[in-house]
Amino acid sequence: MRILKRPIISEKMAGRGEKLRQYGFVVDNSANKLQIKKAVEETYGVTVESVNTLVSPGKSLTRGTKSGFIKGKKGNDKKAVVTLKEGDSIDFYSSI
Repeated sequence: MRILKRPIISEKMAGRGEKLRQYGFVVDNSANKLQIKKAVEETYGVTVESVNTLVSPGKSLTRGTKSGFIKGKKGNDKKAVVTLKEGDSIDFYSSI
């Protein structure tokens, strides 16, 4: 099972990374805080102080077609905001 799916790269998370040492990740829905902490420490070589998680519900979608309306739903996403120890940082752009 892959715990970390992808980092959250946005203006808001970039600002939190610079000021508060917090970085966001989209994680597996069944992952707990201890697994997320271990995965971030092993992947990026940093020390994690705390992990906060949230589940954002999937949006419902409706599309009109010739035969009528088709209803569907996007999947739920679990996100984790990780706070690092003083002096540690993660550079997502180094591998580009």
